[in-house]
Amino acid sequence: MIKLERTSVMNLENAMRGARNPMNSWNRMDSFYDEDGNYVLGPNDLGLAKRLRRAGSDHRKYIRQVFVSVDITAPMYWWKEYDTYKVATVANSTSTMHKIHSKPFELDDFSHDHLTPESEAYMQTIVDQLEKIRLKYVETKDKAYWYDMIQLLPSSYNQMRTCTLNYETLINIYFSRKNHKLDEWHTFCDWIKTLPYAKELILAEEEEAKPWARLLSWEEKRWRVCREHSLCTGGRILYLRPIRITGSKELLYAAAWKK
Repeated sequence: MIKLERTSVMNLENAMRGARNPMNSWNRMDSFYDEDGNYVLGPNDLGLAKRLRRAGSDHRKYIRQVFVSVDITAPMYWWKEYDTYKVATVANSTSTMHKIHSKPFELDDFSHDHLTPESEAYMQTIVDQLEKIRLKYVETKDKAYWYDMIQLLPSSYNQMRTCTLNYETLINIYFSRKNHKLDEWHTFCDWIKTLPYAKELILAEEEEAKPWARLLSWEEKRWRVCREHSLCTGGRILYLRPIRITGSKELLYAAAWKK
């Protein structure tokens, strides 16, 4: 189980102005705020943003200046994986150290949506035991009972954190986690798709949707072939399909990235 709430996307205007700094092209800015206060990229700015996105991380520094804040409630086993993303992320969490005893334990405090009926029944016994220990701690303040709660707490316990990150980090997360076995990551990636201009600035869907990237003439291809009509480019194999243009004797090759 994962919930993403109270999302805010900030600083898009300043990021786009910064993207124009290298060429002093501020006079070409054509973005604006609509009546609802949303920042809308005009054709000039959107075109520049997409070109820089495709050019790679060295050229799309502006993307690191588009900030996102969101409240995420997720199980501890998911947070352990999220915590691998340390660059340009900040999180403030609810505290198990200070507040674990402040409310009764309930089954819905834990992610149990994929448990079999037998396992869910066993999970309920753990929750009941945790609640008994909590009541003893509230009554006695004996730290031994506090340790019982902390050390018995399952990794399915749901914790809420207020997180900030940027679009560059989200690019990394999306393409690393979109096919992950945990459903929580699928939900997270679906949330990424809902962010302003995610299609153009994070997913870059236009480029991903066109596997036949370009045409290469025989003269260009001849000295770059690695083996069996393949090009080794940036660690990926570029397969070539021979085609002929009507009315021309020149043999061209359509190129496609190997998935």
